[in-house]
Amino acid sequence: MLNVGQIEEGFVLDHIPAGKSMSIYYHLGLDKLDCCVAIIKNARSEIMGKKDIIKVECDINTLDLDVLAVIDHTITINVIKDATIVEKRKLELPAELKGVMKCKNPRCITSIEQELPHIFYLADPVKEVYRCRYCDEKNADRF
Repeated sequence: MLNVGQIEEGFVLDHIPAGKSMSIYYHLGLDKLDCCVAIIKNARSEIMGKKDIIKVECDINTLDLDVLAVIDHTITINVIKDATIVEKRKLELPAELKGVMKCKNPRCITSIEQELPHIFYLADPVKEVYRCRYCDEKNADRF
């Protein structure tokens, strides 16, 4: 049995679908942080069968929760202080995203005006569809 030690201060991303942890690691920019990160892949889970877990020893405020919610809003965030879980956070899809996704429409103003931020709004929360604020193009692939 593999044993990964506890963390004193930081957060744990739990209930990550098996195989998604490395994508989350790079999209959240965890590779650029100067802190300890542990990735556990294919851990046994009674609910999911298999799951991934990411443990990070740094302040939760360094994490962009909007990016994480867009990747997978079913992930649970456990905030750790003094080696104890002090808070469990559930993610919700953000109503608006700025600078997270890029519009793929070649006729969109963001293709011409490179300095404009890419802004998307949540058009359909049930189907998890985001649309460009400028051209209303549907973003088919989030991450």
